[in-house]
Parts: sequence; structure tokens; C-alpha cells
Amino acid sequence: MIEMSDVVLVLSATGWVTMVGTIVLLWGVAAWTLYRSLSDEDRKLELIDEQGEIDTYSPGALAELREWVQSNPEDPLAEEGKERYNDCVGVLRRVDETFYDWSESEIESLEKL
Repeated sequence: MIEMSDVVLVLSATGWVTMVGTIVLLWGVAAWTLYRSLSDEDRKLELIDEQGEIDTYSPGALAELREWVQSNPEDPLAEEGKERYNDCVGVLRRVDETFYDWSESEIESLEKL
């Protein structure tokens, strides 16, 4: 009878290269993602320290929120969505520098709900 201690698992060179490459790629992507996330959070903290507040929605997200609130006025969360939308519009008008890529024309064209 063969016992597990007698079995030797052998990988070919291609198997080893694939395994090592996969591990390096996984850790590389994870490290890059962590670096980007921490850099973004550091920038947010700097903006909060300098201005006291930051914009909370990107242009696309704020447009989606506005569309949702206007399309679902009877939803129980519509009032909260409206408040968050209006808060973000107010913040965008008060701050000097935004976190997300807002242009001056985009900010000026926003209207509260």
C-alpha cells in the first residue's frame, strides 16, 4: 500500500513558472490597488484639512442620483437622496478644489432639487 509520505509531487518547469508568475501577478495587483486607495484617501484628508469638506459624488454619480430621485419621487429614500444631492451641490459651490474631476461649467450648471 502506498502512503502519502511516499508520493512525491513534481511540477514541470512550466508549472513552476506559471505558479510563481500567478503569485507575483496577484501580489503586484494587490499592492498597486492598495497604493492607489491609500493615495486617494490621503488626498481626501488633505482636502478636508484645507477646506473643511469635500465633494462626495463624481459628476457621473451625481447625475445618476439626480435621475433616480426624479424618477422615483414616491420612494421612501427619495427624500434622503434629494438631501444628499443638494448637500453635494452646496459643497461643490463652496470649495476651492474638488476631489473628483469637476469643471467650473459643470458646477455652475447644477441646480438644487
